[in-house]
Formats: sequence, structure tokens, C-alpha cells
Amino acid sequence: MAAVQQLLASPSPSPALPPTGFNGETDTMTTDRVSQSPVMLHGRSLRGAPEEGDKRIAVIIFGQGQERVVSTVAEVLSKPFKLGSSFKNVTRDDHGFVVGISAVDAKRDIADRNKELLVAVNTHCVTLGMPPDEQLSTHCDYEFLYMESPYFRRYLSRFISFTLGQISHHEELMAKPRTLFMSTTFPDVRAALPNLDILTVGSDAIEIRVDLLREPLPNGGFAEVPSLGYVGEQVMLLRERTELPIIFTTRCTNENGRFPMHDPSLYHRYLYKAIQWGIEYIDIELWLPEDIRRDLWQRKGNSRIMSAFHDFSGTFKWPSQYALEVFQRSCPYADIVKMIAIINEHNENFELEYFRSKIRSEYPNAPPLSAVNMGGTGQFSRTQNKVFTPITHPLLPLIAAPGQMSTSEIHRALCQLGQLPMKNIYGVSSSLNRSAVPQAPFYEKCFNELGLPHRFSIIERQPNNFAGMEAWCNQRDFGGAYLDPGISVQTLSKHNKFFARLNNGQGPTLTEAARAIGIADTIVARSGSSATPTPPSMPSSPHSGQGSAVSHAQTGSATTTSSLIFDNAGWRGIMHTLIRDLAPSAYFDRSAVVLASSSDDAAPVFYALKALKIAKIYTVGFRTPAALARHAPPIEQFISLESLQRARSVADDRAPFVIVSALGSDKGNLVSMMLRAFAAAGRDGAPNVNKVFLNLADVAARKTNDPHETAEKSGFASYGAADVAAFTIVESLRLLVGQNVPYSFVRLASGRHHPF
Repeated sequence: MAAVQQLLASPSPSPALPPTGFNGETDTMTTDRVSQSPVMLHGRSLRGAPEEGDKRIAVIIFGQGQERVVSTVAEVLSKPFKLGSSFKNVTRDDHGFVVGISAVDAKRDIADRNKELLVAVNTHCVTLGMPPDEQLSTHCDYEFLYMESPYFRRYLSRFISFTLGQISHHEELMAKPRTLFMSTTFPDVRAALPNLDILTVGSDAIEIRVDLLREPLPNGGFAEVPSLGYVGEQVMLLRERTELPIIFTTRCTNENGRFPMHDPSLYHRYLYKAIQWGIEYIDIELWLPEDIRRDLWQRKGNSRIMSAFHDFSGTFKWPSQYALEVFQRSCPYADIVKMIAIINEHNENFELEYFRSKIRSEYPNAPPLSAVNMGGTGQFSRTQNKVFTPITHPLLPLIAAPGQMSTSEIHRALCQLGQLPMKNIYGVSSSLNRSAVPQAPFYEKCFNELGLPHRFSIIERQPNNFAGMEAWCNQRDFGGAYLDPGISVQTLSKHNKFFARLNNGQGPTLTEAARAIGIADTIVARSGSSATPTPPSMPSSPHSGQGSAVSHAQTGSATTTSSLIFDNAGWRGIMHTLIRDLAPSAYFDRSAVVLASSSDDAAPVFYALKALKIAKIYTVGFRTPAALARHAPPIEQFISLESLQRARSVADDRAPFVIVSALGSDKGNLVSMMLRAFAAAGRDGAPNVNKVFLNLADVAARKTNDPHETAEKSGFASYGAADVAAFTIVESLRLLVGQNVPYSFVRLASGRHHPF
């Protein structure tokens, strides 16, 4: 334990002696950096953190021989589990447990269960060769279809997190400047899976066209309407392989689909089943009877409703009263209103833009409008639509609607229209730092795949040398930069006069995350054309996502202004890594241990743990400045073996649940000793792996023993720097160019492909 004592030997915090920072200056994290109000980019702030969600007792219904699914759900929620014999025997005393009931027992009283106390999830293994029990399927709140595969655990984690209301994509997506969704047209989604990572680059969601699925029959033909069993399996296969939200669509024959229209109740049955399957977006056509649309709206759970209207007559006119009535009829039962029409003349695109503008001004509280014109004549409208524009891809067997464009085609068209100018985007790295995921080649691949005109360059700076950064930040065509590693905001302002002069001497404009963490790893550029002074900073509207209310940087140009916004993407990389295999609630009210050699290294970890509602943080190896502590959960520093022993002796639910190490790879022995000190203790009814370890040291630089091996032997689920780096790249791309690139594509492009 001598090595552990060495690790604990850092000095305890002292208010009278603030820690020192760069060149002996007062530690940058002991005071607030600037006096501005933080801004929000694309809705990305702590307000986008996980929610507490559904607090009812989760009751898992399992089939014969499938008891293991109950313990796996318990692992995902980090709760103990117990098996019960009926719903009526589950009481308020079972809060804190996951309860499993066999399908045979559940059928007796599932219809009479206390729905205010219990949330019932019917699980069904599709490889058993039979459909789910109809009674259980009808009366459950949600239904989880699965098979044994490498993707099972993470698929389950996303399902549980979404259906219990702990994660939601919608608010952040609607805050983006532009959202796109991939409309798949495969008769069997298996054909899409090998290329899914590439197909979905640039997509914010993926649509499954249920009406285009073709279920083979024993006689060699195909079912007129694919059965729910077949559709459920298709949804399962798609859900396993993508983290993107899914749009569930049953397009009717009158609107260029194949679903028959003679029986509206058929749509009701399929669309409600999609809600039970935990689909994020449900496409409901406006022609359906109002009672069906109302019922689905009232029972939508955490799903979002897209009210869809398509007109193929060629006579639809955007300036007409009928168009306005369509919008008004759509609004009561919609989270998004989608209106699509065939046009005959190019000027009808401008009529649509006037209609779009009118809706924004006259119906400011209405659901977002997604409106495009079909056909080659209407392609201009696809470049102007900002909300869920449907896109295609050259690898798809056919386009879902006439005139549909790919992401690359939309971007090239925007370039030709002058709405997407070429920008210089930089990767700024330290000569001493080598990222766990090589970022430069990946950015270039992404720009090419997305059809973006931007140029990407790598700049290598010397440690503690911040001179010259204004040479590229002050360019007219500067488009932003990522900083690897991130740099203290206060240090940048102290040692670079360009940044210090921004906002009339108040320093850079910061997002909420950058202000709290004190470290910037992403510089976002926003262009403007007015030299009129503006207030130092204003909160940007979460609905606009444009960042238009932020201050202008002084560029030295008399004709242009530019707004530079400092953000931190790394904390989200940490958070998303921690919830890959666990629901966010697994961390709620738990405690954590953070090991680091400086508060700067620990700051993004603190912010991520705050987002996950960690109740207490124990620290090792550094002092926590007051400014950082104000934005973090309660903190206690381990200063001796006795203080460490006290943390080990608390009750299970208060003992450290997650250990995050930001120490260098040469401290692997010390990290391993800390892991052994807090090894998970097995208990009856508890998950098999009930603790988490995240190692932020670059595995490529490891010189000593591997803490990951110790973690796994000690009952920890283990994650590394490559996972965090990949998620951070995803976040940085969203901030810099407003584009979504799947995590799985990042890992694939970096040569580290793992089961998603």
C-alpha cells in the first residue's frame, strides 16, 4: 500500500494559498474567467444531460429459460433484482429492485396491474421461433425483442434508457441548425447492415419504411403486408446496429407507399406497436381518422409524433388556404409537422419559403415544420428545409421519393448557392500529445463523405506557447478548430492578446460547459456582416440553434465580423462513454473517485459526473479550486489511507461506483492498486459487474501494467481513452460543422471497429 500512500500524498486544499498555474500565475480555476453569460450551441449544454425519467418499478417479463434477461436489465440499471410470481405481489417495498416475472405467471394479472406503480416490459427472444404472447404483448407498456448477439447489451441499454425517459434526442436535434434523416428503402434491413456506418454519415435519424419491407412466404411469394413479427425483427436488427433515432413509417398507397388504406385500424395497431418497441419517432399520416391520431398521441410515451402529409396531385399550392388548414390540422397531435408536395414550376419553391416564413412568424409556438417539394423541380426546397430533410444515398436500392438528394448533393448545392462557403478548419495539437484516435485523417474522410467544401489543416504548437494562434483565428475564412489537448480559457486570455481583447476586453465568449470546466477544446466560429457593437454575450435560443446572439470578435477587418465561441466537447465524450452499457440512472446519487495530477485534467470529468447526477466525488492527486468546486457535486479529497478506508467502509449504495483516472500511463501501478482497494463485492441478487472504470490515459503510450486487466478482475466494466476520443470527435464535428457522424463510423475510420 506504500504506492497508494504516495498517490495520496498531494497537499490538501488551502483557501489561503491558491494553487499556482502557468508560469507561477494564480491557478486559473480559482476565479471566474469572464463576466459574460454563457451561451448554448445547438442546444448542447448541461441542460441536455440525462433526466431522472420514469421512477416506477421496472417489471421484466421473461420467457421460459430466459431468466438471464432480468439480471442483465438489473446490470444496465445497476440495481439488484428479484423474481416474483405475480404483479399483485410487487409492492412499494420493491422500489430499488428490478423484478422479474415469468411469462406464464405474468399472464394471470398483467391487465390488472397497478400502472402508477409498475412499468411492465415484455421481453421476447425472437430465436425461439414463435411470436410474442399476444396477451402480454397487448397489455405491456413496452416490448423488447432480442436475440443473442454481440450487440445485445448496448441495444438493451439504449432501449431501457429511452423507454424509461432518461435520454431523449429530440430537444437537441430541434436546436441544430439543420437536421437530416436517412430514408432506407431495403426490403430487408439485413442488406443495409454491412454499410450502415457509411450510409448514416450526416444523418440525425434513420427511417425504416415498413411498407417497403417484403416478408417472404413459404410458397415463394411475399406478404401483402409484413407481419408484426417480421417488422419487429427488422426493427430489432436495425436498432442493434445504430445509435441513431429511428423513424417508423407506414406509408400508404395514396402517398407513394405500399400500405393498403382500406383498414385504418391496421395503421393503429402497427404504429402503437412501434411506441411499445421504443421507437423514437412515429410517422402518422394526416388522413388517418382523428380518433386514431389522438389515441396514439395520448399513448406515445417517450416517442415523438411526426404528422405527415404528402400531395402527389400536382395541384397543391403553398399560398392556398388549404395548405394553412393542413398545417393547422396537423399541429394538435404532432411534435413535428411534415408537409411534402409535387410542384410543376420552380417559382413554387419560393412560395414554399414564404409559407415557411409565415408559419414561423404567425405560429411561433407550433411544432417545427419540415416541408419540401418533390421532383427535380423541387430540389431547391430540400436545400432550404432545416428540419428533418429526408435524404438518400448512392448505396440504397432506390430513392424513397422523387427528387430526394444525398447529404453530399445538398451540401454541394448549398455551396453553389453561396450558403455554404468554404472555411478553414484546424486541428491544434501539442507536440507532446498523441491522441488515442488519430483525428486529422478522420476529419478529411468526413468532409469528403459529407461533400463539405472546407479545408482541414493540422497545426502543432509547442507546450505553453500560445503565440500565433490569432494568425488563423483572425482569418476571414476561419471556420473553427479543435484543441487537443484542451487549453485553459484563462491561460489563453492571459498569454494571447488577441483573445484577451475579444468582447471589448472581457475575453472569449464561453458556453455553459466551457465556463464551468475552464477548459476549451473547441473553438466555434460564427460569421456576421455587421460591425455594430453587441452585448458581450446573450443566451442563444434553444430553438434557433444559430448562435446569432453572441458577441463579435474584433478581426481587424473593416468589412467583416466574426464571433468566436469557446466550448468543451470532451465532457460529453466522457459522459457518453460511461452510459454506453448502462442507463444514466445507474449513476444517480452514487459516488465516484477521480484520480488526476491536476485540476485541469479532472475538470471535464467533474462536469460529466455532474450531468450523471453523481452525489459525491472523492479526489486523489490534486487540489480542487473553488471555482471548479462550485460547478461540481460535493468533493472530498483522499489525504490519507484512513480517509480512503472510510470511503471503503460505507454502505454499498454509497461506496464509489465509478473510478476515473486521468493520470498518465506511467502511473498504471498506482491506479491498479486503487482499483483493488475498491473492488466490487458480490452480493445476492446484484449485477455481475456493478462498478465502472474509465482510464483516460492513452493505451498506446502504456509503459507499465494495464489497469484495465486489474479493473476487470476486480468487478469493474472497463473503458479507455479511445472510446472517449471517438465520442469527443462526434461532439466536435457537431459543434464545428453542424453534422452528425455516428460513433461507430469514427471507430471504423480509426481502425478500431467494435460491436456497436
